[in-house]
Amino acid sequence: MGNTYVWLDKKLEHPDGPVLGLKIDSDFAGMSRYELCCHIEDKFALDRNSFWELESTQKIRFCCQTARNILSEDD
Repeated sequence: MGNTYVWLDKKLEHPDGPVLGLKIDSDFAGMSRYELCCHIEDKFALDRNSFWELESTQKIRFCCQTARNILSEDD
């Protein structure tokens, strides 16, 4: 499933501009799916390809929990 999803995703044209009202910086907008995953791995000191190889739902869970943790630090 993962390889098929990546293959299909490469065929899609992703629209430029904001995502759900969030302005996306040009460096992120120009990155491939793999490059974006590598960026997350670098920023959170994860092993190379560890985030890339997760299923999509697991990636979303990781980001949701990370967002919660970051926002909780402000409390």
